[in-house]
Amino acid sequence: MKVAPRPVEVENGASLKQKQTMPRQLDGDRFLEAGAKLGAPRCRPNLQNPNSWQSPSSNRPARKDASARPNTPTNGRSQRMHVGIDVSKGHLDVHVHETGLAFRVTNDNAGIEELVSRLSGLELERIVLEATGQYEDAAFAALSLHGLPVAVVNPRTTRHFAKATNRLAKTDQVDAACLAEVAAVLKPRITPLPDEDAVELDYLVTRRRQLVEQLVGEKSRRAGPAIVRLRPDSRAKKSVEEHIAWLEKEIASFDGQIKQRIENSPAWKQKDELLQSVPGVGPMTSASLLAHLPELGQLDRKQIAALAGLAPYNADSGFRSMPRHIRGGRACVRSALYMATVAAVTHNQAIRAFHQRLRAAGKAGQVALTACMRKLLTILNAMIRDNRSWTATTNP
Repeated sequence: MKVAPRPVEVENGASLKQKQTMPRQLDGDRFLEAGAKLGAPRCRPNLQNPNSWQSPSSNRPARKDASARPNTPTNGRSQRMHVGIDVSKGHLDVHVHETGLAFRVTNDNAGIEELVSRLSGLELERIVLEATGQYEDAAFAALSLHGLPVAVVNPRTTRHFAKATNRLAKTDQVDAACLAEVAAVLKPRITPLPDEDAVELDYLVTRRRQLVEQLVGEKSRRAGPAIVRLRPDSRAKKSVEEHIAWLEKEIASFDGQIKQRIENSPAWKQKDELLQSVPGVGPMTSASLLAHLPELGQLDRKQIAALAGLAPYNADSGFRSMPRHIRGGRACVRSALYMATVAAVTHNQAIRAFHQRLRAAGKAGQVALTACMRKLLTILNAMIRDNRSWTATTNP
């Protein structure tokens, strides 16, 4: 004869079957019950998922009942605004961080005038633009001339900031909002407006470098087998020769204009004389440094090396130790310093001794040459800073 099993009793008198069907108690509810027993205030713990749409770092827009604007006390004073402007060839997207105001204007004279008019009425702390291939130059100049604080930042910085704040989407409006937040949080340094002479010298040196690159390419074509096998009266061969002659004449013309512009400025002329007193530094290297590295003499040796892209950076993690590499910086400055260093290794006693010491220590040729580039830059930086000419014992 079968005997029916007796229900198992639990502490609250419910059967096992009833106990299994009871809803599972959440950890948050247990926390509330414990807090209530201890007389603590009833507050729910923050169990918010950082990947959910309710997270403050989420990329989704906030709900209508949630305020996305920072609650910053003004102490009875007007709050200073931070503005981000996303630049493109055709238009400028503007976002004000504190108010959420967003609008778009065209990237031309009419649009920039409207931009200046609308921003001039605000109490501004900082405006942030990205360096986008000189499309930002007109807006930057107009805003700076009207006395507005503008900072031009590296796009890599703002892109990493967007990733750090979990901004997965990328549109012009999202980028403008990100730039406004960069202005409010990172507070980048205000970019001074260069004078017209500095801009003109920059363009002259840049254009000369472009012509030299074209000349190198044309000479390579002239020496190539496709041109060599042609007859002397070939139209293609004559075209290459004519273009080479024109490029050489144009480069000589630019050399004269650059030299004249430097001599017309007392400050540039003095710096140019100091730079060219160093064995290995010629007129074009000096002009490139004056045009593309105006901070020379104003920063310390580590800062000027990082600005030129000659500072070695570590790549270590845990037990892994990798060789240091240079990265970033201004490529045009490194190109000018490279050719100067190649000459200095032969004709500059201090640089030659430094190079030989590195090679004797087992450093690779390119590594030693890069180190010599940095040493030459620090010497030039110290000479401009101290306003002293080159001597064999010059040591920064």
